[in-house]
Amino acid sequence: MNPIDLNVIETNLKNRWKHPYLWMRKQNDLWDDATRFIYKTIIWEELLEEINTEVTKNDFDAKAFFNYAINRWYNFWSAQAVEHLFTSMPGFASNPKPLEDHYDFKWLGERIDHKTSVFPEGFEKSYAFAKANKRELINWFYKHQSVGQRYHLNNRLFIVVHDTAGEHWKLKAEISLFKEVIEPYGKTKTPAVMEVLKLEEGKETLADILWVER
Repeated sequence: MNPIDLNVIETNLKNRWKHPYLWMRKQNDLWDDATRFIYKTIIWEELLEEINTEVTKNDFDAKAFFNYAINRWYNFWSAQAVEHLFTSMPGFASNPKPLEDHYDFKWLGERIDHKTSVFPEGFEKSYAFAKANKRELINWFYKHQSVGQRYHLNNRLFIVVHDTAGEHWKLKAEISLFKEVIEPYGKTKTPAVMEVLKLEEGKETLADILWVER
Protein backbone atom coordinates (compact mmCIF):
# COMPACT_ATOMS: atom_id res chain seq x y z
CA MET A 1 0.00 0.00 0.00
CA ASN A 2 1.25 3.50 -0.79
CA PRO A 3 2.20 5.76 2.14
CA ILE A 4 -0.86 7.26 3.77
CA ASP A 5 -1.39 10.66 5.32
CA LEU A 6 -2.96 10.21 8.73
CA ASN A 7 -4.13 13.83 8.86
CA VAL A 8 -6.00 13.39 5.57
CA ILE A 9 -7.61 10.19 6.82
CA GLU A 10 -8.69 11.77 10.11
CA THR A 11 -10.14 14.84 8.40
CA ASN A 12 -12.15 12.75 5.95
CA LEU A 13 -13.33 10.22 8.52
CA LYS A 14 -14.83 13.02 10.59
CA ASN A 15 -17.14 13.86 7.68
CA ARG A 16 -18.89 10.59 8.58
CA TRP A 17 -19.99 12.07 11.93
CA LYS A 18 -22.78 14.14 10.39
CA HIS A 19 -24.74 10.95 9.63
CA PRO A 20 -26.18 8.54 12.26
CA TYR A 21 -24.35 5.24 12.59
CA LEU A 22 -26.85 2.85 11.00
CA TRP A 23 -26.30 -0.36 9.06
CA MET A 24 -29.87 -1.18 7.97
CA ARG A 25 -28.67 -4.46 6.47
CA LYS A 26 -26.44 -7.36 7.46
CA GLN A 27 -23.11 -7.60 5.73
CA ASN A 28 -23.33 -9.69 2.57
CA ASP A 29 -21.13 -10.67 -0.38
CA LEU A 30 -23.19 -8.79 -2.99
CA TRP A 31 -22.90 -5.41 -1.31
CA ASP A 32 -19.33 -6.10 -0.20
CA ASP A 33 -18.41 -6.57 -3.86
CA ALA A 34 -20.34 -3.45 -4.85
CA THR A 35 -18.45 -1.38 -2.27
CA ARG A 36 -14.94 -2.48 -3.16
CA PHE A 37 -14.25 1.11 -4.16
CA ILE A 38 -13.81 1.96 -0.48
CA TYR A 39 -10.33 0.40 -0.52
CA LYS A 40 -9.03 3.02 -2.96
CA THR A 41 -11.14 6.01 -1.93
CA ILE A 42 -10.02 8.18 0.96
CA ILE A 43 -11.66 11.50 0.11
CA TRP A 44 -15.24 11.84 1.39
CA GLU A 45 -16.58 13.68 -1.68
CA GLU A 46 -15.16 11.01 -3.99
CA LEU A 47 -16.76 8.33 -1.82
CA LEU A 48 -20.18 9.95 -2.27
CA GLU A 49 -19.69 9.96 -6.04
CA GLU A 50 -18.80 6.26 -6.06
CA ILE A 51 -21.85 5.45 -3.95
CA ASN A 52 -24.18 7.31 -6.30
CA THR A 53 -22.67 5.52 -9.30
CA GLU A 54 -23.30 2.09 -7.79
CA VAL A 55 -26.83 2.94 -6.70
CA THR A 56 -27.71 4.07 -10.22
CA LYS A 57 -26.01 1.15 -11.92
CA ASN A 58 -27.52 -1.56 -9.71
CA ASP A 59 -30.80 0.05 -8.64
CA PHE A 60 -29.92 -0.42 -4.98
CA ASP A 61 -31.99 1.06 -2.16
CA ALA A 62 -30.20 4.41 -1.96
CA LYS A 63 -30.41 5.02 1.80
CA ALA A 64 -29.49 1.46 2.79
CA PHE A 65 -26.58 1.27 0.37
CA PHE A 66 -25.34 4.70 1.44
CA ASN A 67 -25.16 3.65 5.09
CA TYR A 68 -23.61 0.31 4.21
CA ALA A 69 -20.89 1.92 2.10
CA ILE A 70 -19.96 4.76 4.45
CA ASN A 71 -19.76 2.34 7.40
CA ARG A 72 -17.46 -0.06 5.56
CA TRP A 73 -15.35 2.88 4.38
CA TYR A 74 -15.19 4.40 7.88
CA ASN A 75 -14.15 1.18 9.57
CA PHE A 76 -11.65 0.25 6.84
CA TRP A 77 -9.75 3.55 6.82
CA SER A 78 -9.76 3.80 10.60
CA ALA A 79 -8.20 0.32 10.70
CA GLN A 80 -5.66 1.28 8.02
CA ALA A 81 -4.61 4.28 10.07
CA VAL A 82 -4.26 2.16 13.22
CA GLU A 83 -2.17 -0.41 11.39
CA HIS A 84 0.03 2.36 9.98
CA LEU A 85 0.63 3.69 13.50
CA PHE A 86 1.87 0.29 14.60
CA THR A 87 3.99 -0.52 11.57
CA SER A 88 5.67 2.89 11.59
CA MET A 89 7.43 1.94 14.83
CA PRO A 90 10.62 -0.12 15.23
CA GLY A 91 9.92 -3.79 15.86
CA PHE A 92 6.74 -3.86 13.77
CA ALA A 93 6.40 -5.09 10.19
CA SER A 94 3.37 -5.19 7.90
CA ASN A 95 2.00 -8.44 6.56
CA PRO A 96 2.04 -8.27 2.74
CA LYS A 97 -0.71 -10.93 2.52
CA PRO A 98 -3.13 -10.33 5.44
CA LEU A 99 -6.10 -12.08 3.82
CA GLU A 100 -4.10 -15.26 3.31
CA ASP A 101 -2.12 -15.38 6.53
CA HIS A 102 -4.73 -13.97 8.96
CA TYR A 103 -2.54 -11.45 10.74
CA ASP A 104 -2.01 -7.73 10.25
CA PHE A 105 1.59 -7.24 11.31
CA LYS A 106 4.50 -8.83 13.12
CA TRP A 107 5.63 -7.44 16.45
CA LEU A 108 9.15 -8.60 17.26
CA GLY A 109 8.41 -11.73 15.24
CA GLU A 110 4.98 -12.47 16.74
CA ARG A 111 2.09 -12.47 14.28
CA ILE A 112 -0.57 -10.06 15.51
CA ASP A 113 -4.08 -9.23 14.32
CA HIS A 114 -5.68 -5.98 15.48
CA LYS A 115 -9.33 -5.15 15.98
CA THR A 116 -10.90 -1.83 16.95
CA SER A 117 -14.22 -2.22 18.75
CA VAL A 118 -16.60 0.02 20.62
CA PHE A 119 -17.05 -1.04 24.22
CA PRO A 120 -19.67 -3.80 23.82
CA GLU A 121 -23.06 -3.49 25.49
CA GLY A 122 -23.34 -7.27 25.31
CA PHE A 123 -20.51 -7.64 27.81
CA GLU A 124 -23.11 -6.69 30.42
CA LYS A 125 -20.55 -5.35 32.87
CA SER A 126 -19.26 -1.83 33.36
CA TYR A 127 -16.41 -0.20 31.55
CA ALA A 128 -14.59 0.22 34.87
CA PHE A 129 -14.97 -3.50 35.54
CA ALA A 130 -13.61 -4.33 32.09
CA LYS A 131 -10.54 -2.14 32.58
CA ALA A 132 -9.83 -3.85 35.89
CA ASN A 133 -10.49 -7.32 34.43
CA LYS A 134 -9.31 -7.09 30.83
CA ARG A 135 -8.76 -10.84 30.53
CA GLU A 136 -12.51 -11.41 30.98
CA LEU A 137 -13.33 -8.94 28.20
CA ILE A 138 -10.67 -10.49 25.95
CA ASN A 139 -12.28 -13.90 26.35
CA TRP A 140 -15.68 -12.35 25.61
CA PHE A 141 -14.35 -10.83 22.40
CA TYR A 142 -12.93 -14.12 21.17
CA LYS A 143 -16.20 -15.88 21.93
CA HIS A 144 -18.49 -13.32 20.32
CA GLN A 145 -16.47 -11.65 17.55
CA SER A 146 -14.50 -14.46 15.94
CA VAL A 147 -17.42 -16.00 14.08
CA GLY A 148 -18.30 -17.01 10.54
CA GLN A 149 -15.74 -17.13 7.77
CA ARG A 150 -13.41 -14.83 9.66
CA TYR A 151 -13.29 -17.15 12.69
CA HIS A 152 -9.86 -17.57 14.16
CA LEU A 153 -8.22 -17.65 17.57
CA ASN A 154 -4.92 -16.06 16.62
CA ASN A 155 -2.93 -13.44 18.52
CA ARG A 156 -4.82 -10.17 18.68
CA LEU A 157 -4.56 -6.63 19.99
CA PHE A 158 -8.03 -5.34 20.78
CA ILE A 159 -8.41 -1.57 20.73
CA VAL A 160 -11.49 -0.61 22.69
CA VAL A 161 -12.97 2.85 22.16
CA HIS A 162 -15.11 4.39 24.87
CA ASP A 163 -16.72 7.83 24.93
CA THR A 164 -18.26 9.09 28.17
CA ALA A 165 -20.97 10.78 26.08
CA GLY A 166 -21.89 7.39 24.62
CA GLU A 167 -20.87 8.09 21.02
CA HIS A 168 -18.16 5.46 21.04
CA TRP A 169 -18.13 4.94 17.28
CA LYS A 170 -16.98 8.50 16.65
CA LEU A 171 -13.66 7.78 18.35
CA LYS A 172 -12.67 5.58 15.41
CA ALA A 173 -11.98 8.81 13.53
CA GLU A 174 -9.79 10.29 16.26
CA ILE A 175 -6.52 9.07 14.78
CA SER A 176 -4.48 11.57 16.79
CA LEU A 177 -5.97 10.12 19.96
CA PHE A 178 -5.11 6.60 18.81
CA LYS A 179 -1.55 7.76 18.26
CA GLU A 180 -1.31 8.99 21.86
CA VAL A 181 -2.17 5.47 23.06
CA ILE A 182 -0.48 3.26 20.48
CA GLU A 183 2.95 4.86 20.28
CA PRO A 184 3.81 4.70 24.01
CA TYR A 185 2.59 1.11 24.09
CA GLY A 186 4.52 -0.01 21.01
CA LYS A 187 7.72 1.82 21.91
CA THR A 188 7.96 0.69 25.54
CA LYS A 189 6.35 -2.76 25.56
CA THR A 190 7.03 -6.15 24.01
CA PRO A 191 4.69 -9.09 23.32
CA ALA A 192 5.67 -10.36 26.78
CA VAL A 193 3.09 -7.97 28.29
CA MET A 194 0.23 -9.70 26.46
CA GLU A 195 -2.15 -12.12 28.13
CA VAL A 196 -1.45 -15.80 27.38
CA LEU A 197 -4.68 -17.67 26.65
CA LYS A 198 -5.38 -21.32 25.92
CA LEU A 199 -8.38 -21.03 23.63
CA GLU A 200 -7.76 -24.27 21.77
CA GLU A 201 -5.88 -27.45 22.58
CA GLY A 202 -2.16 -27.40 21.92
CA LYS A 203 -1.98 -23.67 21.15
CA GLU A 204 -1.31 -20.51 23.11
CA THR A 205 -2.87 -17.23 22.02
CA LEU A 206 -1.44 -13.82 22.90
CA ALA A 207 -3.88 -10.96 23.41
CA ASP A 208 -4.10 -7.54 24.97
CA ILE A 209 -6.36 -4.48 25.10
CA LEU A 210 -5.48 -0.86 24.46
CA TRP A 211 -8.06 1.63 25.73
CA VAL A 212 -8.84 4.72 23.65
CA GLU A 213 -11.14 6.96 25.62
CA ARG A 214 -12.34 10.49 26.22
